Amino acid sequence: MTTESAQTTLVVGGTGTTGRRVAARLTALGRPVQIGTRSSSPRFDWDDADTWAPALDGVGAAYLTYAPDLGMPEAADRIRRFAELARSTGAHRLVLLAGRGQHGHAPAERAVQESGLEWTVVRSAWFAQNFSEGFLAGLVADGTVPVPAGDALEPFLDVDDLADVVVTALTEDGHDGEVYELTGPRLLGFADAAAEISRARDAHVAYLPIAEAEFAAALTADGTPASLTDVLCEVFAELREGDNAGTTDDVERVLGRPPRDFAAFAAAAAAGGAWSSAAVRS
Repeated sequence: MTTESAQTTLVVGGTGTTGRRVAARLTALGRPVQIGTRSSSPRFDWDDADTWAPALDGVGAAYLTYAPDLGMPEAADRIRRFAELARSTGAHRLVLLAGRGQHGHAPAERAVQESGLEWTVVRSAWFAQNFSEGFLAGLVADGTVPVPAGDALEPFLDVDDLADVVVTALTEDGHDGEVYELTGPRLLGFADAAAEISRARDAHVAYLPIAEAEFAAALTADGTPASLTDVLCEVFAELREGDNAGTTDDVERVLGRPPRDFAAFAAAAAAGGAWSSAAVRS
C-alpha cells in the first residue's frame, strides 16, 4: 500500500551521492521533491537553523543525510531539533541515513526514533561508489587504494540499491520503526575490491594498507578539518574490529531482489568512464 503523493518530499543533500539518486527516483514516480542544499532554493544548511522551516514548507516526508558525517558532535542535537520542527510543520515521515556499525551515529538515530514521527533508519555498509565517486576515486584512477583498513572484510553496498530502499521507505507503508542494515551480497577485503576494479578497468589497482597515523596525516595535508579526520579514523577503526564482517538480507527483504554484486558495480563504473582522468577531475 502506498501513501498519498501530494505532499513534497525533502531530500537533504539532494545533490550528493545518495540524495541525487533518491531525488531522481522520486521525480520519476511523479512525487514532488524539494532539494535541501546550501545552494538550493529555498536554501537548507544544517549549520543555519533559520533555513530549516522554509525548506519544510509543504513537506510530508524527508530523507535526512548529515554532512560531513552523522557522527559529528553536533549532529544529534540538530537532527532532534529538525525533527521537532518537521513534526510541528506537518511532516509525518523521516528516513535517516546512518552508517552500519558506526557507534557514533547512535545518538542521531535516537533523535529520529524519539521524534513522534514515522521513521526508518537505513544503516549502510561501505558504499561501493566510494571507489568511483567518493574520496577514493582519484586514487583509484592513479592505481592505489591507500587506507587503514588492514585485513578487514566489508560487504560493499551499491548506492543504487540503497536509493531504492530509501525511496520505498519514503513512499510505501510498512517501514515505520524499522532499522535496515543494508549490505552487498558478499564480503570482500579492500585487496579484493581493488582486484575486482583492476579486472573491470583492465588496469592494475593496488590496495596499500597504511597506518592510521599516516592516513590522518594525509587528510590533514589535504586540509581536512581535525574533527572530520577523527571521525574518518574512527570509521576505519570500527571497520578493523570486524563487527561489519557479515551480510544481511535486508535489501532483498525490502525490494524483493538481491543486492548488486561488487563485480557488477565495478564493471558498470568502468564502462561509464568513472576512472578516466576527465571524470576524476570533474
